[in-house]
Amino acid sequence: MPKKHEKNKFSITVCGEFFPEIYPAHRSSKWSRGEEDPLTTEMRLFCACMRWAFNRLLEGASRHEIKKSGQELFGLNSRYADDARLKAQALLDSQTELLKLENEETEEKLGRARKKLSLAMRKLAKAEEKGAASEVIEKLRLAVKGRNKRVVSLAKRLAELKDYREKGTIPEVVFGGRRLWEKVCQGRAAREKWRHARRNRLYSRGDESKGGNPNIKIFYDGQDFRLAVSLSHLSEQTGIDKLGRPRMSQAPRVEGKLWLPEKHRELVQIWLAMKLPYAVELIRTLEGRYLVHLTFEVVRVQEPDFAKGCLAIDTNPDGVALCNVSASGQPEPWPEGFSVPYPGNLGKYEGEFQVIPYPNGFLYIRIPDLAHASSFRRSYLIGVLAKVVVDIAFFSGKPIVLENLNFGKDRLDTNKKFNRMASNFPFAKMVGAMYRRATKEGVPFKLVSPRHTSTIGYWKYMKRYAVSVHCAAALVIGRRAMGFRERVTEELRQLVSQIKQNLTRKVNPDRPEEGKGMTRRVRACLRRLEERLSGEQEAYNSVWPDLKLLALSVR
Repeated sequence: MPKKHEKNKFSITVCGEFFPEIYPAHRSSKWSRGEEDPLTTEMRLFCACMRWAFNRLLEGASRHEIKKSGQELFGLNSRYADDARLKAQALLDSQTELLKLENEETEEKLGRARKKLSLAMRKLAKAEEKGAASEVIEKLRLAVKGRNKRVVSLAKRLAELKDYREKGTIPEVVFGGRRLWEKVCQGRAAREKWRHARRNRLYSRGDESKGGNPNIKIFYDGQDFRLAVSLSHLSEQTGIDKLGRPRMSQAPRVEGKLWLPEKHRELVQIWLAMKLPYAVELIRTLEGRYLVHLTFEVVRVQEPDFAKGCLAIDTNPDGVALCNVSASGQPEPWPEGFSVPYPGNLGKYEGEFQVIPYPNGFLYIRIPDLAHASSFRRSYLIGVLAKVVVDIAFFSGKPIVLENLNFGKDRLDTNKKFNRMASNFPFAKMVGAMYRRATKEGVPFKLVSPRHTSTIGYWKYMKRYAVSVHCAAALVIGRRAMGFRERVTEELRQLVSQIKQNLTRKVNPDRPEEGKGMTRRVRACLRRLEERLSGEQEAYNSVWPDLKLLALSVR
């Protein structure tokens, strides 16, 4: 499930690298350790404050108490201490939400596992009753044993999750990474690597009243970007404010060059010129490099206007299907002079980026590497694909419509083929990349429910427009976003009746065979369809699940 965005805001993150050049002349005898530089000390103190704040939040401490005590214990200024609390609160909220989500997913998995166990036990009982071969019985017993173990495992996990929720707690959090810590315990990773992961970050949120970011400032000197990081542990106390918190002197800074990608430099310049707030996270790698993540909150683009229609997109593991939908809800040819902008930064091999055109405003953009490429390569290709799609929408002057698919863990079960496809399907990355690109280019964007889009496209539009089922599904997605309802036509009624006649002639109805013609499942499906399609109904939402089953049976 893609991450839900706020109503009127959307975040854009720009990645860069910081090269420190100017350090303060002195070190803190109280806070520094060994030969570490002041910036490393500041990052270590911030991460320690974040872990401490997380434990205080579990105990129910207030924001004021954490800020005041955090300054005294870790030598940070008020804003750094509050930012550490903010990061700890975000971690706590995410763990609480994940606990609730995992509880729901485990309940669904347990229900399916019990059904499969019951089915396997019935098959075993029938085989033993009929005196089947010993090999068959042994195989069924093995299946029952395996499914019983899965039921026991899921039931145990569900009991643990419910115990956490009843007590109002969360599973133990391992800062630095649980997987890395397990490798350390197994002797497969150095303890110093895990310790480094626990103290390698420094975060500062933006403040509109301060003209950007008071602790980690970015400025442009006319040629290059510069970054200045406040080292609050080197400041000295000058008094106490009205709330009893220590008042600190001006903190020295670490300054240096900030490298940003060329494509984002203009955006950052505009942001700095307007003095808008931005959040900065500094990450120190094992090699001593400083990575910078700049986060900007931009106002979301306007709501989509479907006066001209829309560009509907159906996402798939190897690409996207596009449909140019008119204002009347029907596909229309691409405008004169239209051509898909081929990305110039590809070219590893022929056929890496394939454009498959269809008549009447349909096309399919296929990138085979999306299904099996490495994580970094896949992210890059998704960014390229998002740019191409948004450029097409910008050229046509229409909003983008995409289906809001859900590939959560609750759908992963014992079907290895589906598990592999769902795990490799980078749908959330596709949506995020297209959303960010559309926001930057000012193209309206909308997500719609994916319910039965492929089934409707298969039965109503695939043969009519001589396109693939994915392109037909894209048309259904666009029509749904524009408010059109999909009704069962007389042509579809006749087609279902013809399928029933063909299947009845193929196989003896008294001896159905699974997967061939009129099986018991297909017969029951056709019986339900005959009852529902015979009346004058206004809504046919209940018909599409049966039509989906029928489509899968007769393909």
